[in-house]
Amino acid sequence: MSWIRWLVLALSLVAVTFSVWRLEGMRAGIEITRDAVGPTPVTVYRLPDAGPAPAVVIAHGFAGSMQLMEAFALTLAQAGYVAVSFDFEGHGRNPVPMSGDVTRIDGTTQLLMSETGRVTDYALALPGVDGRVALLGHSMASDVIVRQTIADPRVSATVAISMFSQAVNAEQPSNLIAINGAWEAMLREEARRVIRLIDPDAEEGQTVQAGDVVRRAVASPNVEHVGVLYSATSLQEARDWLDRSYGRNADTGLATTGGWIVLLLAGLVGLVWPVAGLLPRGPVPALLPRRDFAVALGVASLVTPLILWPVEIEVLPVLVADYLALHLLVFGAIACGYLLWRGHRPGGWQVVPGLALALYGTFVFGGALDRYVASFMPHAGRIPIIAAIAVGAVAFMLADTWLSGAGRAPLWRKGMVKLGFFASLGLAVALDFEGLFFLLIILPVILLYFAVFGTMAGWAGRRSGAVGSIGVGLGLVLAWSLGVTFPMFAL
Repeated sequence: MSWIRWLVLALSLVAVTFSVWRLEGMRAGIEITRDAVGPTPVTVYRLPDAGPAPAVVIAHGFAGSMQLMEAFALTLAQAGYVAVSFDFEGHGRNPVPMSGDVTRIDGTTQLLMSETGRVTDYALALPGVDGRVALLGHSMASDVIVRQTIADPRVSATVAISMFSQAVNAEQPSNLIAINGAWEAMLREEARRVIRLIDPDAEEGQTVQAGDVVRRAVASPNVEHVGVLYSATSLQEARDWLDRSYGRNADTGLATTGGWIVLLLAGLVGLVWPVAGLLPRGPVPALLPRRDFAVALGVASLVTPLILWPVEIEVLPVLVADYLALHLLVFGAIACGYLLWRGHRPGGWQVVPGLALALYGTFVFGGALDRYVASFMPHAGRIPIIAAIAVGAVAFMLADTWLSGAGRAPLWRKGMVKLGFFASLGLAVALDFEGLFFLLIILPVILLYFAVFGTMAGWAGRRSGAVGSIGVGLGLVLAWSLGVTFPMFAL
């Protein structure tokens, strides 16, 4: 390797090592135990030998998992609370799919409330819990915990992050803080509405009170819907609100894991560039003629949503995964079929580059995600889902890698491939907004996948020229990523 590759390797290893040391250090001294409430996985965070303290039940949002909420669990455990986090049905490692009517309060929402209630029962029965309990939830869970607070008189404090709930009124919940990211304009307006039910002149940053009802709305600076979960402001406001509610005064640190997670993931990505230089140098794949590139991409992008518009398929117990897998398959088949018809061949079927990419992406990078960010290791019920999605994902990523020349194509071509795919999904959603709305929620996962794994694959592809095997490897990682992220939903 060249000296610059050695330098990048050394810096990446330092970033990975130091960030893991810092992230694990934030767990130091906290007793972390895993359990289950029926089929619901739970994790309990607490200081060993601490005195009696309130419990805080922590609930994640749609397509999340308990790992996504760990910064709050660690912060509150350090402050002396017993933090109990869990995976909602259909999410993370919970094997029970979501069910009920998502459009009705007495449907899916009521089932999630009942699950939250069961976890609350568990939390209150834990040794060292003093009989008091609070609920903390993000996004989808904010509505669930607000409604559960109103329904369950045992709940004495509510922390709603990225909150929207039509259940809030002038009397209930009586003890509520709404924390939003500064870039969540609509949700910030909802938080203002909630505090102005108490004081019409109230503004963010104020605590308002009328009789027994006390509320606060806060905007965490420079963050959005996910970043709000890692903001020091969010963590401190949540802890201080609970301390105020329970007459406590914690002078402890905040588990500001976000920056270290970014450094860890950046280091894991950076490791790939120098290591890719060790791959056997393969033939340089010929770039596709502009006309064939444009026709293959344009036809696949436009025709795929039109072909699938009238198709109704409900085979996989996962929201819109059936459609996405089929969209990927048809898109890939059209693009690859046209290029084959024009006499082109993908080439580059060396096993090592694609296999190494798949294993590293799934178990090394994915392992870090699973421990520090969100659930990435599936339970047994998700394996068939991953396998089904893989059929379409491999076809699509083979087309993507071929059109991109295994990373050797000019930047504008690689950008056009991604733009064409997202435009194709956008047209599909426009044609059936009600049925495919949830595709919009999963788009950040696909964007993250392209940014991270596309970068790593480009380094390996430019070295090896392995269009075929890298396309297959990327497809397997994409299928895994989608299969563990989509919430499961009973057919």
